[in-house]
Amino acid sequence: MNPMKYISEIPEDEISPTVSKLIDFIQQQAEELQALKDEISRLKGQKTRPKIKPSNLDGKTKQSIEERKKNPLRKKRSKTKTLVVHEEKELHPENLPQGSTFIDYKDYCVQDLIFTSWNIMYRRGRWKTVSGEYITADLPENINGHFGADLQAYILYQYYGCHVTQPLIFEQLTEMGVDISKGKINDILIHGKSKFHAEKDQILSTGLSLSGHINVDDTGARHDGHNGYCTHIGNEYFAWFKSTQSKSRINFLKLLTTGRDGYILNEDALEYMQIQKLPKAVLEKLHPYSGKLFETEKHWAQLLESLGIENKRHLRIAIEGGLIGNLIHHGYNKNMAIVSDDAGQFNIFLHALCWVHAERTIHKLVGFTPKHTALQEKTRSDIWGLYRALKEYQTCPSQSQKKILESQFDELFTRKTEWVPLNEALQRIYNNKSELLLVLSRPDIPLHNNLSENDIREYVKRRKISGSTRSDSGKLCRDSFTSLKKTCRKLGISFWEYLQDRIHHRNQIPPLWEIMALQISNAHG
Repeated sequence: MNPMKYISEIPEDEISPTVSKLIDFIQQQAEELQALKDEISRLKGQKTRPKIKPSNLDGKTKQSIEERKKNPLRKKRSKTKTLVVHEEKELHPENLPQGSTFIDYKDYCVQDLIFTSWNIMYRRGRWKTVSGEYITADLPENINGHFGADLQAYILYQYYGCHVTQPLIFEQLTEMGVDISKGKINDILIHGKSKFHAEKDQILSTGLSLSGHINVDDTGARHDGHNGYCTHIGNEYFAWFKSTQSKSRINFLKLLTTGRDGYILNEDALEYMQIQKLPKAVLEKLHPYSGKLFETEKHWAQLLESLGIENKRHLRIAIEGGLIGNLIHHGYNKNMAIVSDDAGQFNIFLHALCWVHAERTIHKLVGFTPKHTALQEKTRSDIWGLYRALKEYQTCPSQSQKKILESQFDELFTRKTEWVPLNEALQRIYNNKSELLLVLSRPDIPLHNNLSENDIREYVKRRKISGSTRSDSGKLCRDSFTSLKKTCRKLGISFWEYLQDRIHHRNQIPPLWEIMALQISNAHG
């Protein structure tokens, strides 16, 4: 409640000196109260009351707008230059004076949609041969059931492309005169999509084989009433999603195998186990099986059990090592950088950290004195200054600049202040120096994980609107079509045209993984 609202209603002739002093006192108290509320919001990490600036649409601004309009060099964008005209209608004035002469047409383009049900009756000719057999004409290739390709594409686009729920799609189609059931809509959405799933899986294989880096992240994804997780893998050329029950490092390594399952004990696997400090006694038990391939998880687990490896930590490291050996055996590029937000499951191979997430360690600190607040702001300003310097380095890397930036990093994150929590936060960031400064040796990788954060927001929106999936087919389609939609957008392809092309069997749009490979090759060529 704003007390000044009621004070402003007091007539001026009734405001005595005493009332005037009370009004000033109330005004002062209201300002102090608002300042306290803003401070509480700041300490909680919430937004304070917005400061709305007055409009600058004054006479001078209006004058500048008029001047831009009168500028002869300013050209208006042609809105109909690339439009395809489907119909032309000639119009002529009524009641023309006698003797008028026709000059030309002044074109006026109107964009519209033809949005109605369209039913086709295929009259399949049936013939009887001399031998008494009957031959019936085949349906067109793109006919799959009693609902046409465009209607199926529209249902898929509404659900996966626009996040429209199944009940709303049913309501919309029914009102348009389409005789369709809720069950059939669900069937169109999740059944018979093996070609889409195969194309989605090929996207990841191609992306991992050709990319210099990938961005990774995960989020919650319920399925069949149980909590689960969705992992995102991608970069500026593709986005790939997979829902699983776990978000462990073992799960992430299995996703990177792209279906080439197996466990191999090779030099890379044993090296990983040593780095993870697997006891020598356990390593000696595994050495005799070096170079051997175990095709299934069951076979690998039986070996570990037969060797008496029962400790949970030792089992985990051995399983991770076997997966890493299999990955590298099948050609995984160890020099491909993995950019993450410091989630432990992604910290393998060549790992880089997001600077935005690292800075949050400082941003989350709560200063209880003006000095603390000043130290926090100064530190954050210095961090973003170093961040901008790293971005400039990416455009023109040099050995001399690399040494300067390393020195600046050391100075910033080893400084000691009078505020102990700030010192501890700086030390935590300094401990990740190699991952935060990987960009100095790999200027091609991003400094943040915003790409993955933005991509996975697509999944979060779907979760908020439609909740969880129930069937395995539904979960698989959710992953596949989210991956295909985001990849189409990254490659500059219309998702609507892509769906039409695939369902009509036109094949005018090449497989997405081929377009990816071409664009990556052109970018690096």
